[in-house]
Amino acid sequence: MEKYVINTSTLIIINKNNYSMVIENDQQLIVNKTAKDIIEDSCNYYGSSLKGRISGSKNLIGVGYKCPIIINENKSIIFFPTSGLRDNNCIWISLNNIEKYYVNELGKTEIIFKNNYKITLLLSLGIIDRQILRATRLLAVLNGRKWHNYLLNKYILCYNNFVYRSTNYI
Repeated sequence: MEKYVINTSTLIIINKNNYSMVIENDQQLIVNKTAKDIIEDSCNYYGSSLKGRISGSKNLIGVGYKCPIIINENKSIIFFPTSGLRDNNCIWISLNNIEKYYVNELGKTEIIFKNNYKITLLLSLGIIDRQILRATRLLAVLNGRKWHNYLLNKYILCYNNFVYRSTNYI
């Protein structure tokens, strides 16, 4: 596959040498692009850039390295990296699709997604825990702003409706 856009079904993007394995709820795809290129293409598709998303995340939660990014604000799709962007072994994980994570009996970190797909990572629980915490903070800020804007728009609509009705009586 030459082109791929991240969606709500995307669970994880695993970077290989010159391609990536994308795991969705019900299928595994091979995409002839790096994970970073897939992230960049998806950001562009949804109206931004990877650089812009990273800058936005830094401003919202104050994290500069390995920061999670919002892929799509309307659907609250947030992905976080397991390592730096320049690392060829960087894996991108969907926050929204994680069911649970833990250390297995072999001391490896496992993530189980909502569709019961399981992946074992050679990373400490602390690293994954920190990345999930950062991504959750980003989601909380995003949701807080959505809620604030919703209430503000509702107030303006009510106010305008009241003013319109009041002027009809004059």
